[in-house]
Amino acid sequence: MASDHYFTAAPASAENLRTIHVRLAGRDLELTTAGGVFSPDRLDAGTAVLFANMPPLPPGGDFLDLGCGWGPISLTMALSAPHATVWAVDVNERALDLTRRNAAALGLTNVNVVLPDDVPEDVRFRTIRSNPPIRVGKSELHSMLRRWIPRLDERSDAWLVVQRNLGSDSLQRWMATSFGAGYSVHRAATGKGYRVLKVRRHGTPPTEPIDVAE
Repeated sequence: MASDHYFTAAPASAENLRTIHVRLAGRDLELTTAGGVFSPDRLDAGTAVLFANMPPLPPGGDFLDLGCGWGPISLTMALSAPHATVWAVDVNERALDLTRRNAAALGLTNVNVVLPDDVPEDVRFRTIRSNPPIRVGKSELHSMLRRWIPRLDERSDAWLVVQRNLGSDSLQRWMATSFGAGYSVHRAATGKGYRVLKVRRHGTPPTEPIDVAE
């Protein structure tokens, strides 16, 4: 299974399209999911904890959903902040296709569904909301966060939900050390075995990428 996980670029498993009923942004929706993506049969518990504990979105700007899957976080942000531009990022092409399908089905025109390298380098985010792919491994996860957290705009926040048993507390400590000057990191909420971690950027974005030893 490790060779064909939800973070595989091109899943070899059968697509097996299916329809699920979920409630996002206060609306009951019928959306399309498939095999080979994260939590294809329901809104996963971690994302539900994130939704229950994150603050209202800014009214506009660029938002990032890191590891969008079939799109629950991206769609929620796009529905809740119609004047914002939502960047739905994933390495899984099937996940990207599903998020595009679901955004189109909802008539959402403010969602850009792209591979990580297709986000323009000059885009800075008013918020990041993510259920990050913890199972990619610590090294890959740290690399991912070092790439995206510094792209928060000034006085902007990232909200990440991480399962306690999958290392949320160690990840919080690592981020507090790695993003020291100009950032604050703390646990914003706990629920159902998950932690919601908040990373706040206070200062001016650095001109060079952060390089932190593992």
